[in-house]
Amino acid sequence: MKNLVGLLLSITSLSVSAAKDRPNILWLTSEDNGISWVSSYGSKNAHTPNIDKLAEEGFRYAYCFDNAAVCAPTRSTWITGMYAISMGTQPMRSRYHIPHDKVPYYPDLLRKAGYYTSNHTKTDYNIGSRADKECWDYAEEDEKYGWRLREPGQPFFAIVNDGTSHESSAHGKNVKDALYFTQVKEYGVDPKKMDLYDYHPDLPAVRESYARYASRVEAMDRNIGKTIAALKEDGLYEDTIIIYNSDHGGVLPRAKRFVYSSGIHCPLVVRIPEKWKHLWPANKTGTVIDRLVSFVDMPKTWLSLAGADVPDSFQGTVFLGEGIEPEPDYHLGFRERADARHDNVRVIRDKRYAYHVNYMPYAPAGQYLEYMWRIPLAPAWEAHYRQGKTDEITGRFFEPRVSEEFYDNKNDFDNVHNLIDEPKHKKRIATLKKALRKRQLELYDSGLIPEAMRNKRAREYGMTIYDMVRDPKLYPLADYLDAADRALLRDPKNVRAFIRDMKNPDSAIRYWAVVGLHLLDSAAQPAIVELQKALEDEEEEVVMIAAWTLVKLGNRKEGLARLESMIGHKDNLTNEKLYNIIDWMDEDGKPLVKACLKYFEKKGKPMDRHRIVQKLADEFEMKSEFWN
Repeated sequence: MKNLVGLLLSITSLSVSAAKDRPNILWLTSEDNGISWVSSYGSKNAHTPNIDKLAEEGFRYAYCFDNAAVCAPTRSTWITGMYAISMGTQPMRSRYHIPHDKVPYYPDLLRKAGYYTSNHTKTDYNIGSRADKECWDYAEEDEKYGWRLREPGQPFFAIVNDGTSHESSAHGKNVKDALYFTQVKEYGVDPKKMDLYDYHPDLPAVRESYARYASRVEAMDRNIGKTIAALKEDGLYEDTIIIYNSDHGGVLPRAKRFVYSSGIHCPLVVRIPEKWKHLWPANKTGTVIDRLVSFVDMPKTWLSLAGADVPDSFQGTVFLGEGIEPEPDYHLGFRERADARHDNVRVIRDKRYAYHVNYMPYAPAGQYLEYMWRIPLAPAWEAHYRQGKTDEITGRFFEPRVSEEFYDNKNDFDNVHNLIDEPKHKKRIATLKKALRKRQLELYDSGLIPEAMRNKRAREYGMTIYDMVRDPKLYPLADYLDAADRALLRDPKNVRAFIRDMKNPDSAIRYWAVVGLHLLDSAAQPAIVELQKALEDEEEEVVMIAAWTLVKLGNRKEGLARLESMIGHKDNLTNEKLYNIIDWMDEDGKPLVKACLKYFEKKGKPMDRHRIVQKLADEFEMKSEFWN
């Protein structure tokens, strides 16, 4: 044992010695602010002089995009260098297991290369079977500047994450009291001067939410300045590559969690000292770099800059330094379940154009999410919509979606003009659709079957989702993509194909068939018998969509009875999906809200565990003893 310990210490010593001529790396991350909140990117709402100074001394990337639009799936992608959809870790707060022997974390590889690694202090990797902090030399709250803990002369990789601009900073003191501040002097930002996204109505609560958040972005920037000052105080400024970016866009509703530009287009600034000039992406500092960068590229790039080994599992592209790789043509983004709200979206885009596919278009984008509704803007916006005061652009957030969207981000950053039916873009849309399918197949996109269904299937086969989706017998992705495309077409000519697929032994094919029938509305009448049979399907997600479809087609009693029988299901995800469907049903779901309240009262379930139902009960003016 002593000999083994001595050997390990010797290897570590050699690694540190070999790494001495490599750059230190400081990765500054802020939470929930896209490019619209950084002044060097043109923000009219917030001033960020410290970030702007970094851009002057370094390089500002014009086209950097997050893959997931929300923190945990984003950080799952960061820590592994793999798209979360390739592992099954894309649903928020899921922590599904992955095979850690096949998927190394990038800090492990940096440590192996002799770097001291620290993370202050957010991890949130959304991955089970391994403690988040295990991969770091130091990941605690006490010492913010982790480089101060390394061995003398040892190169470091340090993360300093600032949460000042997190979504919670935009929460009001009272959700029902939208006008929570009125004096400019309180936050130094004037609500009247806020530049609003096109999709937000101009309301006092909207402007004040903007102003409050802008003030927190400016506070975040001051903290960035303090960290840089600490690096200078320690004499490390000219020995350290500094990277700054946000963890996704945000934070006001329809930004964070959504794969529109305001949710995924993020600032990225890199400062490289003169001594490492050979790593510069341009000949002169202050240059704006127009290379397309995805967040999945970052961990691979950090390893390359450090001279560490880069395993084949990493799916990104090195975008900086001596190991730079060819620029990718496209960025891929994804959205699935966020907390208790279910959704499924993919986007593929280049620097200008973006193609979106909505795999759950029957659900509005603007689903009530309790945490997001703490921002006074959200309930004020919703009330404005329900009062019939929104227009086509400001009201669309709360309505069911179309299957596909296509945007010109140069002329429409806010993504409010869907050009999917424009003849002049037909060829470009076809190219992007083809590229998306190719990328989904390459990545083994796990999102083509519903979350509860894929979890159940993985459990039945005793394997991780990662392994399951790589077995074409267990997960024939090409077939699922075909089935999904057919469902989203909303073409009545496909009724016979859907009826046929309702009998398929593969539950995912049956699921897409019933989704296709649901989206046909009255044109699905010829499939009534098959939908009735589907009420006894072994997969709950097939049953729920079939029952809802029957309600839409006039078979209310039968459909509502089957949905009511599922209240209190033992699987939490199935319960959540049911509550989502009840919400999406609008007035048709009213009897089910009442049935939920009766069930909660009978079982003694506190209402704060079922926020969706509680909100619906409020809207329908129903009362329960479990109100909180």
